[in-house]
Amino acid sequence: MTNQISQALSPVLFLPHGGGPLPILGDKGHEKMVSFLRKIASELNEPSAILVISAHWEEEQATITSGNHPEIIYDYYGFPAEAYKIQYAAPGNPVLAKKIYTLLMASDIPARLDEQRGFDHGLFVPLKLMFPQARIPCIQLSLLKNLNPQMHIALGKAIASLREKNILIIGSGMSFHNLKTFFTNDIDSSRENNAFDHWLIETCTHPEILSEVRKQRLIEWEKAPFARFCHPREEHLLPLHVCYGIACAGTPIAKVVFNDEIMGEKVTSLLWQ
Repeated sequence: MTNQISQALSPVLFLPHGGGPLPILGDKGHEKMVSFLRKIASELNEPSAILVISAHWEEEQATITSGNHPEIIYDYYGFPAEAYKIQYAAPGNPVLAKKIYTLLMASDIPARLDEQRGFDHGLFVPLKLMFPQARIPCIQLSLLKNLNPQMHIALGKAIASLREKNILIIGSGMSFHNLKTFFTNDIDSSRENNAFDHWLIETCTHPEILSEVRKQRLIEWEKAPFARFCHPREEHLLPLHVCYGIACAGTPIAKVVFNDEIMGEKVTSLLWQ
């Protein structure tokens, strides 16, 4: 019965979006990630809509893009001119945005709609690689500025019913996000990187971990080995917590779909399906 239910649910994917626009600009440090994103899209049924929880949007209360045609936000700096000409003209989905708003409010989670907000690179970089035609309607859901892991799991639980609607849900962040090590060649972070990566994979994929224990480990993620080294600030990890909150009622055990280097650091992508 469990397998039959999980097959009917839409996938939830926590993925890395890399360093700014570098994956799209052909950066060699992103070649494996680019290959993964192109391949994983072909392994998923085409969704009727895509919801992205991006590490690059934080608000005081949960906020959903609700415009018909969101513009691109070039939320990075210091890159070549072509980085500011990237386009991803996917339509928005105001009806879905209102549905998410309603679900959040029904769970006593304050929420609001934003018709003006566009798509940041946490959305357009991975989706340009996964679905380059840009024909699937997309919306974004913000993180909360409080960066509270338990509240982000609750955020996901409130909208878990979206999995019944052929909506691909993506948590766009990074399982490792220490910018200093990405851009400094003389720092060997392999010990810290590998220890946290092992903890994260075990927490999300080990079948013998009880659901409540799994949840508590994610809530108390700072207790993981080298947690604050790998995430000096947790905004790139918290999309995973939202993904877990969405998935935990139906398919709480994730599987690893990418575990390789991005810019010299081990990074993991997880799929609940």
